[in-house]
Amino acid sequence: MIDTPENPTAIPPVIVPRAEHGISRKNIDENTLKVLYRLSRQGYKAYLVGGGVRDLLLGRTPKDFDVGTDATPNQVKKLFRNCFLVGRRFRLAHVRFGAHEVIEVATFRRQAQADDLPEDPADHFFFSENVFGTPQEDAFRRDFTINALFYDIQTFSIIDYVGGLADLAARRLRVIGDPLVRFTEDPVRMLRALEFSARLGFSLDDSVRQGIYQRAPLIAEAAPARIREELMELFRHRVAGQVLRNAQGVGLLPHLLAGYEAEEVTFILLDRIDLRTAAGTPIEEHFALAALFLDRFLRACLPEGEATVTDAVRIAGLILTPHCNYFHISHGTRHQARELLIGFFRLARGLGKRGERRFLQHPMTPQSLEFFALWHTDDPNGTALAEDWRLALHRDGELLQRKSSESPRPKRRRPRRKSKGRPKTEG
Repeated sequence: MIDTPENPTAIPPVIVPRAEHGISRKNIDENTLKVLYRLSRQGYKAYLVGGGVRDLLLGRTPKDFDVGTDATPNQVKKLFRNCFLVGRRFRLAHVRFGAHEVIEVATFRRQAQADDLPEDPADHFFFSENVFGTPQEDAFRRDFTINALFYDIQTFSIIDYVGGLADLAARRLRVIGDPLVRFTEDPVRMLRALEFSARLGFSLDDSVRQGIYQRAPLIAEAAPARIREELMELFRHRVAGQVLRNAQGVGLLPHLLAGYEAEEVTFILLDRIDLRTAAGTPIEEHFALAALFLDRFLRACLPEGEATVTDAVRIAGLILTPHCNYFHISHGTRHQARELLIGFFRLARGLGKRGERRFLQHPMTPQSLEFFALWHTDDPNGTALAEDWRLALHRDGELLQRKSSESPRPKRRRPRRKSKGRPKTEG
């Protein structure tokens, strides 16, 4: 644990000169360097900050680069024509390059004191996030020591106020400040701690682990939309299985997903989905949702005895609906997740059942089959059944294609001759 001092500026930083660290400008995005250099030439401090510095020191390729500066957002905007200010709670400058690249520039901030706050309490929440400070004060506001390292573009040195370099060397994840306090401030930090630990292969500091144990119930107070996005990030970063397994180990999972507890078979399925994502198959939310609840769905179908498809439809709805409502998941996504579970149930019953032809032609069946095969990866019987279904699906596709090609074209009707009408008779 890093104790947050009353006066962070009193702590001298560890400064590592260029000759003693491995960060090279050739590994920093060209447009990020343009932003850093322009800020520096105009007399402002300009640092590469956060995860970009961490990843470069670990020999990784950063996903993106963030810039920290003592220039205010309005001052940054004056320097860059391609700059747009965003955010109310946390005012940021976005410098755009082309259609897709955005360099995020944040002014150094500090923790607001009582005499900083406006008279109207309604404005405290937003104002407290926009009190500008020094690099030292900004470092102590960050979440983990390894995310609070700065790279100075003027001297090419690494600046460390919080012991992040030592933690990188030890491959250890530590919170800046008291974990109990920091997790109370933002309970989502507990999930992020587990995510960083899994993504980087770092161990959790004992104080972090104990902090999660004690503050786990607070995660239920976080905004559902934020939790939903963090969960999808786990799948995108291919660490869903490991993180949720660890979350159950430290008592966080039942509070993260109300009353949720998983058996090891679920974590193994999530591990396989992570490998599938790593192999290049993008993860879709309905696939992740169905995977989280597949084991519970199958166990709920067992007491039904010879459960019917109608039973499976009802059970899938009962299991998914409360969580989908809580996380405001769209009807389209929940429908696809339900179809995956029902498709799995149909596949498990084997071939030769009523409605098989219609099921083979259902648009979700190929994905249900992939889902089924992932679950049965180490089960010879399940793998054989999946292969039988693949052959049936292939045969049905060929049959449809053949019928389509063989079906005769409709005969063109000859246009009807216009009637000349009856000749008029004289009377």
